[in-house]
This record gives sequence, structure tokens and C-alpha cells, in this order.
Amino acid sequence: MLGPTLAAGLLVASTAVIWMGSERLESAAARLSRYYGLPVAVHGAVVVAVGSSFPELSSVVISTLLHGDFSLGVGAIVGSAIFNLLVIPAVAALASEELETTRDIVHKDAQFYIISVLVLFLTFALGATYVPDGTVEAAVLTPTLAVLPLLTYGVYVFLQYQDTREHTATPSSDIAVGREWGWLVVALILIAVGVEGIVRAALAFGAFFGTPSFLWGITVIAAATSLPDAFVSVRAATDDDAVTSLTNVLGSNTFNLLVAIPVGVLLGGSVTVDFRVATPMLGFLAFATIVFVVLTRTHLELTDPEAYALLGLYLIFLGWMTLETAGVVDGVQGI
Repeated sequence: MLGPTLAAGLLVASTAVIWMGSERLESAAARLSRYYGLPVAVHGAVVVAVGSSFPELSSVVISTLLHGDFSLGVGAIVGSAIFNLLVIPAVAALASEELETTRDIVHKDAQFYIISVLVLFLTFALGATYVPDGTVEAAVLTPTLAVLPLLTYGVYVFLQYQDTREHTATPSSDIAVGREWGWLVVALILIAVGVEGIVRAALAFGAFFGTPSFLWGITVIAAATSLPDAFVSVRAATDDDAVTSLTNVLGSNTFNLLVAIPVGVLLGGSVTVDFRVATPMLGFLAFATIVFVVLTRTHLELTDPEAYALLGLYLIFLGWMTLETAGVVDGVQGI
């Protein structure tokens, strides 16, 4: 097992690898969207969001298949969703002169994301109450239950398609499409390698400090795997493309909750989640989502004071997790 110094070095190196892969991913995805003439909303909510969610998807797959720790991947997904909602829009707003939102983002993307949180909670609840061997302490997720969030994501993609049926595509012919697809694959491989390094570092930290893997998943892995989303959203915001900046965050979170976690279930066959931990975490995620929706709907703009408020809420979340781990408070049973 790695010591804390080596684990810290591996964490930094792996984060750098994810960063390089993310830059190449964003560049290739943007060129491919232009080549195929995709609408801006679809580019942000589906293409970029799915691509930038690859680290979270990798964390679930690697944690489940290589390390037999599904809860570590779930922690990374939930923590990444909280990071995406509270930190990335705040940093994007502070990095740009003005981060405007639209009614479509608030009323469609954000509200569907709230639905995705509820669907995931329902899936966990069904695993705790209706699946044999499921208890309040251990929600058993089966491939049959995994179909529910996957079908919900299918509805999300269908709604995106319906909103763009009348879009007139204007493909760009000056892009080497084969080369860009090749760079996209290379970027995904780099990200997967970086995620494996981060997972190993998190497991080493957990073993050294005697803390649950879920904690490291919801903090360290979550922040590191959210780099692609942060990179895409901040870059879009500084280019005055607020639509892509915000739809990427919401689309990425929707993909993570409705696809990444079910994929882990399908690969694991049948996995167990501590329902006592999942419930308060999803509750905080729902609360963070409501705060995000209210702030972005106010005057359809995310101002600097509102951005600092989001960052403050994230610091409160980190403080809460630290106190839970130290045993100072006991609001999350099972940690």
C-alpha cells in the first residue's frame, strides 16, 4: 500500500494527466460538433457533458471492477455533482464579466436534473425496501433497478432531440473528422489512466488515515474528476458562451446520476450501497440544486456575490464531511 507522500504525488500526477486529457477532449468535441452542425444546446448538454463526465464514469467502473469498491465510485459521483453545482458555476461567473442564464436552462435542464436526483433516490429506496436482502443499512442495487435511471436518461436525450428537430444544421467541411475522432479516443484513454491513479491514491489515504473510502470519493476523487467539467465551463464562460457553460454542468450531472451509477451496477451484477449514507448525501445534493436554480433564475444572471455564496456553501459541505469523519457530529449514520 502506498504511503501518504507517494499517494499525494500520485494524486497530483494523475490530476495533471486528467487535465491534459480534458483539454484534448474539449477541443475534439468542439470541432466534431461544428463538423456535424450540432446546436449549441445539444453540444453543451449532451456532447460535451457526456465527454466531460467520462472521469466520473471511469471512477465507477474502475472502483467496481478493479478494486471491488462500488461505494467509492458512488461517492465520487455524488461529490462531483455537488462540486459541479456549487464550485464550477461560481468560478465561471467570477472568471467572466457576466454569466447570464436563460429560461430554458432553468426551466428545462435544471428541472430535469432535479428529476434525476429524485429518480436516483427512488432507485436506492427500492433497493433498500423491495429487493431481497435489502435493508435500511444496505440498499441492494440490481441490474433490473438500474434500468429505471437509464430509461430516464433516454427521456432526457429524447427531449433534447425534440427541442432541436427544426434546427438547420450547418456542417463545417474544413475539419479532419477522422483525426478529431482519434484525438477523442486518446483523450478518453488519458482520462481513464488518470482516474485509476486517483482511485489508488484515495484508497491509500483511506487505509493510512483509517477513514471510509466513501469520504475520499465524495471529496478528493470528486474534485479531481470534475476537472473536465470545470475546464469546459470556465473556458465557455470566458468566451461569452454562458449557455454551454451552464448546460455542460447540468448535462454532466444528469449523465453521472442516470448513467454512470447504473453502469457500475450492470458491471457489478448486484452491488450494495449504505442507504444511511446515501440519503443525507442525496438530500444535500437536492438542497444544493434548489439553491443553484434560485440563484440562476434571479434576474437570469449569476452575480459575483451569488458566486461567493455558492463557494461558501461548498466549504460548509466540506466542513460537514470533515466533522462527520472526525466523529464530532453524527448526522450521517454509517460514516
